[in-house]
Amino acid sequence: MALVSGKQILDEAKKGKYGVGAYNVNNMEQIQAIMSAAKETKSPVIIQASRGALKYSNFTYLGYLMKAAVIENPDIPTAMHLDHGNSLESAIKAIELGFSSVMIDGSLLEDGKTPSTYDYNVKVTKSVVEYAHKAGVSVEAEIGTLGGIEDGVGSGKIHLTDPKEAKKFVDETGIDSLAIAIGTSHGAYKFKGASKLAFDVLTEIRNLIDIPIVLHGASSVPKELIEAVNKYGGKMPGASGVPIESLQEAIKLGVQKINVDTDGRLAITAAIRKVFAESPEKFDPRDYLGPARESLKELIKSKMIAFSTAGHSGDYAPISLETMKKEYK
Repeated sequence: MALVSGKQILDEAKKGKYGVGAYNVNNMEQIQAIMSAAKETKSPVIIQASRGALKYSNFTYLGYLMKAAVIENPDIPTAMHLDHGNSLESAIKAIELGFSSVMIDGSLLEDGKTPSTYDYNVKVTKSVVEYAHKAGVSVEAEIGTLGGIEDGVGSGKIHLTDPKEAKKFVDETGIDSLAIAIGTSHGAYKFKGASKLAFDVLTEIRNLIDIPIVLHGASSVPKELIEAVNKYGGKMPGASGVPIESLQEAIKLGVQKINVDTDGRLAITAAIRKVFAESPEKFDPRDYLGPARESLKELIKSKMIAFSTAGHSGDYAPISLETMKKEYK
């Protein structure tokens, strides 16, 4: 069983100068697709569930599915990560479910929409760090805000991370990784016109902090998937994302974790719409969830190759959470 903390995976990525995708999951087929891609490419992997996804599955169902993925793939270093936890209570719930990594998004208030103050962010983040580290669980936090809204999370406005404030925040909270805002956005409509990321801000932050850096809202929204969705009855005009080339540049400049959610949704939706359009007589869920799973697997494989994650699953011996408890002390 290769359940490891997010810290170990990201520290290794930082050392090896590659990126690791963190892929959102909601059901069994998504989890299977991601783990299959990781196995075929020999990649470490972070499977993550948002608060909304956990609530949708009544918490325990999705938690057990994620555990099953870890048990069935002992050769793949895997972190189970909570995406956008909004309180100490949400982090505790995830840790009780067996998650090895949690995010506390104190950049927003508990409603997940209203930007918070710096002091509020520090206070809630420190409370999660104190609790999680005692359990050997790593903590990601965020400073700055992204555009867009996805899964009920987001202020809809972009506020780029201030590098000096990021340094102060890391020093005051003791977090293991930091999500920053450099112009990415949640959802499928990230940019009006050409995409542009603030690489100068990223470079300055990387020079000031030593822990792994995270990009949220980093789906690429592939043109071919949008075309497939629209071809088979969808309506997504003008959708656009972060080009793979921009993400590769971000990795070169010091990003280790890249969150991918929208692209997975698009791959699944396009495959299901295709089955419904071409075979309207189909009604067995396996007839459309199977192709959706395969489509997602191929998408995730392409990400693992593009982020240079492929081939790194055997780089290190996984450290148990029990060992991590001692390290945090």
